[in-house]
Amino acid sequence: MIGLPQGAEWLVILAIVILVFGAAKLPDLARGTGQALRIFKAETKGLRDDDDDEKSPPPAPPAATELPPTPPAAPVENPVEDRQADKNNG
Repeated sequence: MIGLPQGAEWLVILAIVILVFGAAKLPDLARGTGQALRIFKAETKGLRDDDDDEKSPPPAPPAATELPPTPPAAPVENPVEDRQADKNNG
């Protein structure tokens, strides 16, 4: 079985990377890798948060408060009908 690289193996891997990409492009390569890892971590955290939200019970609805009874409204006379009655009588 192949395990993780040890000290000297890392040096060989680094030398191969420098030969393939060149020393000038290594900072850009590292920057791009870091950004990709940050995006990946943010997305996986968002997925975990979404899963936690789905597992938690929905919030309880607010308790209903009973309003006090209102007194019956007094009958309102319609002024339009009064004018029509005045026209007919007068």
